Amino acid sequence: MSKKKGDEAEEKAKSFLQNLKYEIIEQNFYAKKLGEIDIIAKKDNVYFFCEVKSANDYEVAVNNITPSKLSKIKRSLDYYLQIKKLNVAYCIHVIIVTPSSIDLLENVTL
Repeated sequence: MSKKKGDEAEEKAKSFLQNLKYEIIEQNFYAKKLGEIDIIAKKDNVYFFCEVKSANDYEVAVNNITPSKLSKIKRSLDYYLQIKKLNVAYCIHVIIVTPSSIDLLENVTL
């Protein structure tokens, strides 16, 4: 997928979250050697670390959520919490963006 399409999917995901009353805290947080978190959002004093996956087909996008990718997200979010000195409730969400839909997979774990 091209960077342009990936950026468009992230913008759609960001708008989707805002419509659900999430506050966007940060986008494209990069933790050197650990990985990137696409969107960091907050709602009801809980932080949500969101991975955006997009494809022409839902199944293809979902299959790109690998244990390795989730592990990188977990290490990156741990680093984020450490450098921001946050001790907060959090979870990982995955947002699937296809040409015809946006789906939120809540509280994804390894």
